[in-house]
Amino acid sequence: MKPNVGVLLINLGTPDSPSVRDVRKYLFEFLNDPRVIDIPAIARFFLVNFVIVPFRAPKSAKIYKDLWTKDGSPILIYGKSIQDKLQLALEDDFKVHLAMRYQNPGMDEILARMEKNNYKKIIIIPLFPQYASASTGSAIDKVMKLISKWWIIPEINVISQFYDNEGYLNTIVERAKKYNFYEYDHILFSYHGLPVRQVDKVYGDGTLCEEHNCESEINESNPYCYKATCYATTRLLVEKLNIQNEKYTVCFQSRLDKKWLEPFSDEVVIEQAKKGAKKLLVFSPAFVADCLETTVEIGMEYQKLFEQYGGEKIQLVESLNDHPMWIEALKEMVMVNH
Repeated sequence: MKPNVGVLLINLGTPDSPSVRDVRKYLFEFLNDPRVIDIPAIARFFLVNFVIVPFRAPKSAKIYKDLWTKDGSPILIYGKSIQDKLQLALEDDFKVHLAMRYQNPGMDEILARMEKNNYKKIIIIPLFPQYASASTGSAIDKVMKLISKWWIIPEINVISQFYDNEGYLNTIVERAKKYNFYEYDHILFSYHGLPVRQVDKVYGDGTLCEEHNCESEINESNPYCYKATCYATTRLLVEKLNIQNEKYTVCFQSRLDKKWLEPFSDEVVIEQAKKGAKKLLVFSPAFVADCLETTVEIGMEYQKLFEQYGGEKIQLVESLNDHPMWIEALKEMVMVNH
């Protein structure tokens, strides 16, 4: 039977290899996205192409070599595995596709393939639990631009965020069950950072993120504020995991400068070490698959930083990857939106 519903999973992307050439291509596409570096086009062009990429590509290539496995990039390996397993979990009426926002499998190629299938409906799931313009917004933006060129545009459902989805949350809880929280001095919930100006843009009335109680509640004004949904994700997980308030810290990693969301994860790691902490447990709820930011930044770089200041062990709670509960959660998202 011919599938009537196309399901499109989108993740951020990965270089084709850890070579400097392929990392340069990836960074060029990624950082030239106006939703990622949201400054005037001319300034972005010179900053990215003459400053960031030439200097960052060789350094990033070395880091990607630490991430790479014999089968390739984890984010792509798990992406393909999720695609295959979700396809098996769904009925014949569905066809699951995987695309990366940057590099391969490219969105142009995958959307061209989907157009030929003449689906009656398309369900789009950017694999970013908390909405941000630089991730979810960029993915949806490109999908819509590509689909807008089709002669026949079918019904489209977009799942723009799922930070409060029970299946997503329960899979993280399941991942954490192997760790005894009492063995750790402190717990970090580390999310990818964003420039403060990008979360401020969520509010069209000229107010700032800091004026909307984003650290304590989801309200009428902030349901798509990245900072607010990161804190909300943490509150939901803390309740499920029965973690006391003084036992954990919400923090943000991968910053480029001081004008990003705080507190900064690396500074929290140093602070905990200086307080005498020897073991830290770190959750990374913004990432559904192992990647540079989890495996290398938290698992390797923060480990060295922690040891430098007297700590002993940073334990990363594994990402959802292709866990069966995560596949079931995605299936339920598809069926609810079918």
